[in-house]
Amino acid sequence: MNKGLTWISGIGVGAGFMYLFDPYAGNRRRALLRDKMISLASHLDDALSVMVRDFSNRTYGIVAEAMSGTRALWAGEEVPDEVLVERIRSKIGRVVSHPGSIAVTAHQGRVTLSGPILAREVDDLISAVSSVRGVTSVENRLEVHEQPEDVPGLQGGPARPGQPLDILQVYWAPTTRLLVGAAGGALVSYGVGRRDIPGVVLGIAGSGLLARAITNMEMKRLIGIGGGRRAVDIQKTIHINAPIERVFELWTNYENFPFFMRNVREVRDLGDGRSHWTVAGPAGTEVEWDAVITRLESNKVLAWKTVPGSLVEHAGIVHFQANPDGSTRAHIRLSYNPPAGALGHVVAALFGADPKSEMDEDLVRMKTFIETGKLPHDAAAYTETS
Repeated sequence: MNKGLTWISGIGVGAGFMYLFDPYAGNRRRALLRDKMISLASHLDDALSVMVRDFSNRTYGIVAEAMSGTRALWAGEEVPDEVLVERIRSKIGRVVSHPGSIAVTAHQGRVTLSGPILAREVDDLISAVSSVRGVTSVENRLEVHEQPEDVPGLQGGPARPGQPLDILQVYWAPTTRLLVGAAGGALVSYGVGRRDIPGVVLGIAGSGLLARAITNMEMKRLIGIGGGRRAVDIQKTIHINAPIERVFELWTNYENFPFFMRNVREVRDLGDGRSHWTVAGPAGTEVEWDAVITRLESNKVLAWKTVPGSLVEHAGIVHFQANPDGSTRAHIRLSYNPPAGALGHVVAALFGADPKSEMDEDLVRMKTFIETGKLPHDAAAYTETS
């Protein structure tokens, strides 16, 4: 069995070397991989710093509260500002889902709260802080949000009374990610050391936990099974030196897409807002799907999604805005579920074959096509006619 594992590993290593040391494209591929790894390391370092800071803040708050509880209680007790802040931090961790996002300052018993918070938690937070021994007044400077989407400080969160455990929620708090990531890394290390089938299983399980902690994505989005269209989210803004009417017309006439998209072979209008797409797939194959328009506002918004059962499920929306100088600003948001989910996207991105890179290049071609009327030489339509 060990020989079989070694043989399979050798094939994988050999394929990797062939890809990276190709005499024609190897230099570019190695440079691209190096840049991707440097960027990934930077993001991991930032995420680890947040996790450690969140963990230390929670621990320090609990310790400070425990130590202060040993002091004698008497009316009119004068509490040092730093002690009061730590008492409050220990308290708010039990009533809000994102305590690390709440800034707390104190001056002679007067407390100021600021930072993002969910609307349903405001009253509980104010009540909890007001009940802390030593607090004389509370000033509310909180940024209230109905939903946590697109608010970095409201992603994840520990369990509160009435809420499921943090590990069962969609988004995890930094401390949870740190602990689960450490456990996943330990499983990977132990599994590699065993060099047998149980070790492989443990290594795979540890890799899954590590990926879940690093990306803060549900497992179904990570592996692409049951994740719908939202395994990966991509956003891009581009300015086009053309009137908004012309830009919007091109986007809504998607039969034109092969003129500036490299991998789009054909788009057929099926009527009633439906269309059939044929795009280039790996190894010379073709991938097809049907899409339907879900929102259409002239010169303002265009949104679409694939029909259920599509091989590559995705959805997108484009917001159009006219600039004072007559140009157009287009903001594109795309959500898609690649093969193997977000993990498949990460692997593809390391080798420069991900839809984010493709979309960036396609939008540059579209900008050139609209502004000059010239057909980009590397578009699908140009390739087929040349």
